Amino acid sequence: MSLHTTSLCTKNYLLPGLLALAAAAHAQDVPRIFPAPAPTAIDSARGSGDLTDKQQFANPSVLGMGPSKGIILHYERTTPFSVAASSQVAGVNDYNTDARRNGKLIFKGYIPAWNRPHLKVIVGLNYDREEFKFREQPTNYGLFDNIENKGLKSTGVQLAVIRPVDAVHWYLARVKGELSGDYTSSTDIGNTNYFRGSLEAFYGWKRSPRFSWGVGFQYGYTFGRLSLYPAIIYNRTFNDRWGIEALFPARVSVRYNASERSLFYAGYSVDGFNYIVALRQELPLGPGKQPLRSLELRETEVKFRLRWERELLSFLWLGAEGGYRYNHAFDAFDRTNTDRERIIRTKLGGAPYISLELFAVPPRKLLGKAGVRR
Repeated sequence: MSLHTTSLCTKNYLLPGLLALAAAAHAQDVPRIFPAPAPTAIDSARGSGDLTDKQQFANPSVLGMGPSKGIILHYERTTPFSVAASSQVAGVNDYNTDARRNGKLIFKGYIPAWNRPHLKVIVGLNYDREEFKFREQPTNYGLFDNIENKGLKSTGVQLAVIRPVDAVHWYLARVKGELSGDYTSSTDIGNTNYFRGSLEAFYGWKRSPRFSWGVGFQYGYTFGRLSLYPAIIYNRTFNDRWGIEALFPARVSVRYNASERSLFYAGYSVDGFNYIVALRQELPLGPGKQPLRSLELRETEVKFRLRWERELLSFLWLGAEGGYRYNHAFDAFDRTNTDRERIIRTKLGGAPYISLELFAVPPRKLLGKAGVRR
């Protein structure tokens, strides 16, 4: 998830750590930071037999999952869609327009900090930028002009830990902090109002090399506002071709292993974002309330998606994704007064989207030299 490189020169330390890396989708995802990457189903089927006796330490991964991701560069874009803003308080106008496009650039990276059989620690870094281009420029609507001129950004760091207990049980935990909003200057970056934090933890069972699941919670912004909710990890490979990877309710994907170098996914994901947007002019709210100098923007979207991952080089893969984005919420709230009332309710029209992704993985020949402990 962020944007930093890893050296393969120090193989004795970094390579085992790289084998533990994997992706996660935004602040709301549990990253795939497993002690060892699972080979594809086709790899594991070649004379491997029953692998249960080889498994020394449990982890959430299963046979058939794609390669671990160390560095990720992702770009996503939608087709045009309608935008309808309705005022929820006096003094703010309604406004309708169209967005010519909505683009997201995401850069992520994982660095192994500690790699031992019973403890894996991964440091993750990320930089995300979301931009809107509206039909009229400027729109003369304060919220939209601020978003278009400065964009919406998230810069974060996270610490993820996986603790295998024995051949069956495992723990996984992640804590993340990030700056999220339309910050631009060093003064903005030092403003604690932009800070957002999230936490998640799971306890799981490795029932077989093809089946691992766990239960826990997520405390974060998956649904736009800070909330605590239960979550389930469910990773299962049914045969040499088909499997399922889920972090319910945030995402569920059915996986098809076409070959050891090509994988297909189909499913859905729920993505939530929480931004602070500064206002150019104060917004008065009436007697007894402080005027607003900023708004809290809560965005929640559901994506129905098809994805293809393909090996380009031994260390480089391509991910291509397309689908339909349904926007559940894009609302601005008062973050100054205690009632935290909604100021603007915005409905973004649904739209098809596409994305391209390049991600670095440990080279195949080095995986063979290092060996894979299942």
